[in-house]
Amino acid sequence: MRPIIEFCASNMHHGTDKVMKKLEENPDYDVLEYGCLGNCGGCYLSPYALVNGETVVAVTADELYDLIIHKIKEIEEMDNLFDF
Repeated sequence: MRPIIEFCASNMHHGTDKVMKKLEENPDYDVLEYGCLGNCGGCYLSPYALVNGETVVAVTADELYDLIIHKIKEIEEMDNLFDF
């Protein structure tokens, strides 16, 4: 299953625009940007994204990138467990 990574346009002031562009370079990822993801309080405070619907939050944009990659690997490992 291709990972779906969603970003909020209002969260870009945290530097998530650079994270989004970096992830868009990988053709195996579906990267989407929305005007709002409905997480306004958290969006104001920290860089975040949704990975397959799960919220990933970090202190910095660089850390967010690392956490997103980790979450994708975690999801892939779970998918591999159920592949028969």
